[in-house]
Amino acid sequence: MFTGMIEEIGKIQGIRKGKDSVSVSVQADAVLEDLRLGDSIAVNGVCLTVTFFSQSSFTADVMHETLNRSSLGSLRTGNRVNLERAMPANGRFGGHIVSGHIDGTGLISAIAKDGNAIWYTIKTSPDVLRYIIEKGSIAVDGISLTVAKIHKESFSVSVIPHTAAQTILSEKRTGDIVNLENDCIGKYVERLMNEPQANSNITAGFLAKHGF
Repeated sequence: MFTGMIEEIGKIQGIRKGKDSVSVSVQADAVLEDLRLGDSIAVNGVCLTVTFFSQSSFTADVMHETLNRSSLGSLRTGNRVNLERAMPANGRFGGHIVSGHIDGTGLISAIAKDGNAIWYTIKTSPDVLRYIIEKGSIAVDGISLTVAKIHKESFSVSVIPHTAAQTILSEKRTGDIVNLENDCIGKYVERLMNEPQANSNITAGFLAKHGF
């Protein structure tokens, strides 16, 4: 599990492509502390398993399903990426629950400055938009952000300068693709509501009748 609080920006050191997968090496620093084989690191919000590491980098395999659902397939040597290690049991929960399992991608359709803040408007599919609520949480390239506005085909987030500077958001331009992960709570609630437990009288109709 991750929190969406980016620890550092890494750099793609090398990419080795196979038939249906990719092996990617990432130059890093902070996330290598106490690292072990098999540990999880979120790369632009995608949970990857460390298969090799040195004093200056780590390597992870990216399977076909992940390439199809995320923007990792478009990475090139030299690209900078957001990095976060899995949250330790005694860690501080500064963001929100992030699994590292991408729901889809979005396209940055507009970037605008508003005082000291930067607004990013991101266009995405209805399957992703359905779980986005105003003032709710969403992970954009692994960054825990608060949804400020929802539009018909997009949503907007307002980012403070510190967040932009400490992540690759500051490098994004209109037309760039980003990884999106919805807040997992809404997905679980929907699944449970659509498949009521045996011998339970709590249904969507029951809740609506009683004002929920």
